[in-house]
Amino acid sequence: MMLAIPAIDLLGGQAVRLSEGDPARATVYAADPGVKLREFVRAGATRLHVVDLDGAFAGRPVQTELVRRLVDEAHALGVEVEVGGGLRDRAAVEAALATGADYAVIGTLAVREPEVAQALCRAYPNRIIVAIDARDGWVAIDGWQETSRVPAAALARAAASWGAFALLYTDVARDGLQVGAAVESTAALQRGVDIPVIASGGVGSLADLDALRRQGVHAVILGRALYEGSFTLEEALARC
Repeated sequence: MMLAIPAIDLLGGQAVRLSEGDPARATVYAADPGVKLREFVRAGATRLHVVDLDGAFAGRPVQTELVRRLVDEAHALGVEVEVGGGLRDRAAVEAALATGADYAVIGTLAVREPEVAQALCRAYPNRIIVAIDARDGWVAIDGWQETSRVPAAALARAAASWGAFALLYTDVARDGLQVGAAVESTAALQRGVDIPVIASGGVGSLADLDALRRQGVHAVILGRALYEGSFTLEEALARC
């Protein structure tokens, strides 16, 4: 079984999708993100992936109250939520968890201050997901605006040693483009660690889900493919 996790990306209070992480290439899908939340839950989602894109670009959480409302609504419907975007210090991570979110997703923090990331993994067991946003094998940080010199595989091994709950692996060049999931690199990352890897970016067809599942990937984020109607969440869940 592979967990299918619908994404709700927040920009200016709306549910959007970006292409390759570029805010200038945003498509608005719902003025009220709660509409998408309820739609996904009705379709059978058991976990949602919520990202404060304004926070990701500002370097600090911006839409905390909206995130809190979405988390409250999801929990009332019996659904888990993982939250990311702008969580670049301990206070921001703890504020995200204080919204009631089940998991906090950290990326830049894990590269810039690995000792803080490690401390958070230990302080909040089974609640910290480390995002590995890769561009040509190197980790991208600061809302994907900068490419570090940290290899994706090295960060994956470090995060596993810290006690991270899971890894969220995104191939930045594929994100939002529906050009196919990065099956081989995601599977290679999964083989190198003993914690779950969540695939993200590029999923455009049910065949992509089949390929990821066959490779033993534990979970997948679904974004533009759902919003554009390439397949339904019900169809995805049946394949996962």
